[in-house]
Amino acid sequence: MEYEAVIGLETHVQLKTRSKMWCGCANQFGAPPNTHVCPVCLGLPGVLPVVNDEALRLTALTGLMLNSKISAHAKFDRKNYFYPDSAKNYQITQYDRPSTEGGWFEFEYDGAGSLDGLARVKITRAHLEEDVGKNVHFDRFSGVDFNRAGVPLLEIVSEPDLTSSAMAYEYLTSLTAALVREGVSDCDMEKGMVRCDVNVSVRPKGSQKLGAKVEIKNMNTFSGVRRALDYEIPRQMAVVAAGGAIPQETRRWDELAGITETMRSKEDAHDYRYFPEPDLMPFVPVDEWMNSVRSRLVEMPLALKKRLIREYGIPAGDAEVLTNDWPLADYFERAVRGAKNSKGVANWVINNLRARLVQRGCGLEDMRFPISGIGELVELVDSGRVSSKIAQEVFEQMFERGESPAAIVEHKGLSQVSDVGAIEEFCREVIVGNPKSAEDFRAGKPAALNFLKGQVMKLSKGKANPGMAGAVLERLLRG
Repeated sequence: MEYEAVIGLETHVQLKTRSKMWCGCANQFGAPPNTHVCPVCLGLPGVLPVVNDEALRLTALTGLMLNSKISAHAKFDRKNYFYPDSAKNYQITQYDRPSTEGGWFEFEYDGAGSLDGLARVKITRAHLEEDVGKNVHFDRFSGVDFNRAGVPLLEIVSEPDLTSSAMAYEYLTSLTAALVREGVSDCDMEKGMVRCDVNVSVRPKGSQKLGAKVEIKNMNTFSGVRRALDYEIPRQMAVVAAGGAIPQETRRWDELAGITETMRSKEDAHDYRYFPEPDLMPFVPVDEWMNSVRSRLVEMPLALKKRLIREYGIPAGDAEVLTNDWPLADYFERAVRGAKNSKGVANWVINNLRARLVQRGCGLEDMRFPISGIGELVELVDSGRVSSKIAQEVFEQMFERGESPAAIVEHKGLSQVSDVGAIEEFCREVIVGNPKSAEDFRAGKPAALNFLKGQVMKLSKGKANPGMAGAVLERLLRG
């Protein structure tokens, strides 16, 4: 019997706010332990939480991005459990009335479960809660850093629509790219801003009944999610194929050993004794508030990539590069206005401008030449006024001096030579000076022509029209 995997993901994302969820303490990574704390985040008796409005807005913004329904009546609940990193012994979260419900997320994926290179995963909900502190383990003892406690945390829960480790990886990568683009989170995994719980089961292929769910807890890298699933799915299939049963449990991923291990039996919702948070009123978003959130929506990476290909006719690879660098994509769209050759502009922006920015350690805001400069440079090459080699020199001058390409070509005398008579003089001189290469071409060695053409370009200091130089050389040599 063949088996298939069924995977759902719970993605926990720290929201990009200046302060924590319930208090004014800074939401800032890297501070000395327990310096961004107050009685509220430490759960001291008698304190009252106050909701962070920006966290509510970012949650609604994410819901709009995920095509979700924004709840007209959301509330917070207490999820009761004891862990050393939870000072209150409960977590304030959303249970039965979350801020967003339903929705879907579409991303590029060319594998099982995709259509025309796209996959769509349904979203169960995205609910708002608070993060906990961080346990720090030493040789003989452990400590707790509560700087992270109370940081706004958004949990995005997918339906079990994922079918492989590769699909899960692409979903997570695309989802976090969209969240960064929308300004919801920086999604810096090295700073713990994104973690993921993986729910996976197996069942006979074609069956609609779900198998027993295993949760792999607190994955902090997407590559780790992929490797954990590559281990866990075959493990479950082997157990079921041998007639065994998979218990519902929570497991941990051992990165060094490359295996998952049992942590505990899986809890049910009633184990947490949820009840409404008595210190917080329900949240009812009004139209004016929702309209202000809706105005913050921006174009998503997948939509941007499709549009760049459609509107400018650039290759998918170039569109991918621009999509992954939004400031560069914006610069390209401004630079290409009025240009005849959008592919040429994209090539210069991606391969020349970007490389020079990295080399110099500067940003697009430091550019001295006009935004139309690259389009003008491409036009100079396409019209034959300058060669591709001279264009590189012109670009260097543009970058250094901030002048337009036409002005540089004019005052430096860099215009390409397209006069047949002048090019013929260069060609005759090269043929006389390189008799062996001339004889090689006449003897049927076409590579010799490229050498001779290179000598013409060298003699003309790169100004000769290379196409015309090749044609004239061939005519003289055959004549």
